[in-house]
Amino acid sequence: MKTSIIVKVFVVLPILMFVDYILMVLLGCATCLFGFGNDFYCGSYCIIGKIILGLSAIFFLFIIFPDIKELFKKLKNATTTKE
Repeated sequence: MKTSIIVKVFVVLPILMFVDYILMVLLGCATCLFGFGNDFYCGSYCIIGKIILGLSAIFFLFIIFPDIKELFKKLKNATTTKE
């Protein structure tokens, strides 16, 4: 169980962040190609970046939440040792 969480944090999260980076690079290149000015990069581009990053964070939490829930469920239902 802990291995699954560790794999998701150290493999899935960097891949997700890299995909976000690639999306923002492609968006920036496309807007530069179409001739958007500095107003776009100071306003709309930042808002789009925050939306993409927020959606990625929600997606990552959606992926990792069942593992965390299961981990706390195991800790909650642990047996006590009596002598």
